[in-house]
Amino acid sequence: MIEQKAILLFSFGYISLLFAIAFYGRKRAEIGKSIISNPYIYALSLAVYCTAWTFYGSVGAASRSGITGFLNIYIGPTLTMILGFPIIRKIIRISKANKITSIADFIASRYGKSSTVAGVVTIIAVLGIVPYISVQIKAISTTYQLLSSSSRPDALTQLPPIFHDKALFVALLLAAFAVLFGARHLDATERHEGLVAAIAFESLVKLLAFLSVGLFVTYGLYYGFADLFEKSGAIPEIKRLFVMEMNASEFSGWYSGLFLSMLAIIFLPRQFQVIVVENVDEKHLNKAIWLFPLYLLLINIFVIPIAFGGLLGFHGEKVVDADFFALMLLLAEHHNALTLFVFIGGLSAATGMVIVETIALSTMICNDLVMPVLFRLSAFRLSQRNDLSRILLYIRRAAILLVLILGYLYFHFVVKYYTLVSIGLISFAAVAQFAPAIIGGIFWKGATRAGALSGLIAGFLIWAYTLVLPSLAQARFPLESFLTYGPFGIELLKPQQLFGLGANLEGFNQYAHTVFWSMFFNMGLFFGVSLFSTQNEVEKKQATLFVDVFKHSVEAEKSSFWRATASVGELKSILERFLGKSRTHEALEMYAKENHINLEQELTADAGLVSYAEKLLAGAIGSATAHAMVTSVVQEEPLGVHDIMSILDETQQIIIYSRELESTTKDLAAANERLKELDHLKNEFISTVTHELRTPLTSVRALAEILHSNPDLDADRHQKFTGIIITESERLSRLINDVLNFQKIKSGKIQWEFSETDMGEIIEDSVVSTSQLMHDNHIELKLDLPKKRAYASVDRDRFIQVMINLISNAVKFCDRDQGEIEIGLSREQNSICVYVKDNGIGISPADREIIFEEFRQIKDSSTRRPFGTGVGLTITKHIIEAHNGKIWVESELGKGAKFMFTIPITQISGSSQWTGMTQLPV
Repeated sequence: MIEQKAILLFSFGYISLLFAIAFYGRKRAEIGKSIISNPYIYALSLAVYCTAWTFYGSVGAASRSGITGFLNIYIGPTLTMILGFPIIRKIIRISKANKITSIADFIASRYGKSSTVAGVVTIIAVLGIVPYISVQIKAISTTYQLLSSSSRPDALTQLPPIFHDKALFVALLLAAFAVLFGARHLDATERHEGLVAAIAFESLVKLLAFLSVGLFVTYGLYYGFADLFEKSGAIPEIKRLFVMEMNASEFSGWYSGLFLSMLAIIFLPRQFQVIVVENVDEKHLNKAIWLFPLYLLLINIFVIPIAFGGLLGFHGEKVVDADFFALMLLLAEHHNALTLFVFIGGLSAATGMVIVETIALSTMICNDLVMPVLFRLSAFRLSQRNDLSRILLYIRRAAILLVLILGYLYFHFVVKYYTLVSIGLISFAAVAQFAPAIIGGIFWKGATRAGALSGLIAGFLIWAYTLVLPSLAQARFPLESFLTYGPFGIELLKPQQLFGLGANLEGFNQYAHTVFWSMFFNMGLFFGVSLFSTQNEVEKKQATLFVDVFKHSVEAEKSSFWRATASVGELKSILERFLGKSRTHEALEMYAKENHINLEQELTADAGLVSYAEKLLAGAIGSATAHAMVTSVVQEEPLGVHDIMSILDETQQIIIYSRELESTTKDLAAANERLKELDHLKNEFISTVTHELRTPLTSVRALAEILHSNPDLDADRHQKFTGIIITESERLSRLINDVLNFQKIKSGKIQWEFSETDMGEIIEDSVVSTSQLMHDNHIELKLDLPKKRAYASVDRDRFIQVMINLISNAVKFCDRDQGEIEIGLSREQNSICVYVKDNGIGISPADREIIFEEFRQIKDSSTRRPFGTGVGLTITKHIIEAHNGKIWVESELGKGAKFMFTIPITQISGSSQWTGMTQLPV
């Protein structure tokens, strides 16, 4: 026994040293001289993976199962660091580019910055990690009692009432340490350089402590490895541990543990924090991929010797737990100084994990659970407060306390019935549910928010049902009947033998059973739902940014994904509310200096500043809430003239190149004349597109300002104005789609998805899409469609675009007073013929020859302005010819125009859907 005063003195002295290191690290970071910008410190910080579960639990596992009982938990991370390097590097790059602050923030940002996804991930993380935190509380509490109690070790298994339990005070002290280390102030990047420095130091201490007790047992109590193993082999109970044979249950458990540990090294919130969020330099990962496995090797060298030494030393005696052989052997030999050092090593392992884990979880709870709810509850009136930074800090501190209280309660009621390793695997299985959403999301653009949510929720529910419920039952919760007979007596739904799997497959142990079913449903729903659901625009943007992160520069991201403007004052006001005035001033000053601008003289923020402000906010309140806050003061804009100029860059380069060769030959001279004509057409095209874009933009902006300035506008005018905004927005979308599709055609990057499609349905869907356009222009529509279906192998979406282009074109040229459009479909011997006819101004013979060329437009005789952008018919012709079809126009001036195209038939079947000539009201 060691005096309590000595234990407390050494413990608080060690914690004070950690505070000094953390303080020094933070101060150095503030003056730009980071002490953690070092690959060795980065690698040591990753060793926060080695908790009390490693320091004590590995010995306990080895004493029960030999080398197979613990080694898989360390082989898994080694394999991930070496083989998973591309995945880790990509996650780090994405997180730096998007100011990611937690694993919930990462997943939410990938799936459209969804607050729902962030909330679900946070709940899974908190409930999944609580058991792991309880392990640390158990380790600190039990080892303290071992050192300070004169009672027999077996007496320590009797826990006192909650308010007399020293473990409760351990939890409260850990909460205080976590607040002091990581929740004293709000950081816009959520990086804690001082904390990382302290964690790296802790990793050294726990390694040296474990090596010390290992050397003492191996060479102090015995004469080396050979002597220790020889004496162990003489006892049958210990000799069996030398045999590395596994039955089916142990085999499945070993590989499920290997799989879970491979995922846990990245997806545990604390590991994501140190590997990703706290990473200073991406290049540090190059050394960490071998330094961290080396650390794991060193800290496991003496696990078997300590386990065998404990089995030999306490053979035939009743002990508290083999998990604590390292301390008990030293106590038995009365080596108090070394015992205290080893206790400090175990304290380092437990406190390091708890502090980093609770900081990571508190960030997630604040950003992704509490703040979104508070913003939606008018009772809190957060939108009216000028400074929310202190509220954020209070929420995070309360979250730290909550997590540790939950950890204590789990320890008090459940953990005393389990070994440290078995409880740790429960948490590993929980965080494994993040793997499909993250790994799938960074490599597959088609992954959707609905798919990720479905997989996460299903995997989490199966984890809770098949693993947590049985653990509670073993802890004497009244669930025996439920586990024995299943819900409502349905045996196939018994938690430990779901769908009969486990009962019918020999050796499918509890953890393997949970891993199989949770990942089966998680991955199945993730991929299945994603394939049959669609992404919104934000999801598509984020998917591209994440999957193609190595292709996008910062400037490309600004120009391609954040076309928006806002008031500098409004952005500054939002930043000050969450970051405080001083931090906001520093951040904006840095941006202004880097971009050579004076924000004091700027009234309107460009896309770059908007994007920068959102990322700053994301560091404080998470990407989902930050996106919602910024978009509340931002007006997004569609493509502008500069974007269109970039689309035509290829043509411009051709023109420049041809001009340089103008004098070489007559053929080149002729080509040059042609390119000059294209240059003239391009300039005319830009002028037209600019006019076409500005007209609806002006209307939308003017009406939006009226609605914004007059919130009490009467309902009729409100409806009228919003209707105009919607119509003009649809017009903008059509213009932008034309330009973007033209760019794809020119670059050869257009992709086709052919399928057997009913051409009549395509015509009908296109009519529905353009019905409002025809209604606004007072157009009468007639359809002439056959009774039988007419099928062709086409890209359905592209042909809807063809029909919309032809119908929109017909609307433009229809008679202004009595417009009439006729659309027909007929089947010929080997093809389908479709026509769109209008009663408009008609097309001259000269124009009929060139109307399908790019940039060619027919001018309105009254305004002399061209109709449309001049690329719609070019796109239409390209799509039809890609389907082995042909398009032409029949027209005379003053007698309307009839556009016709044919495509090959594949089959005609089905019953009557349309009957002859039909006149539709539009």
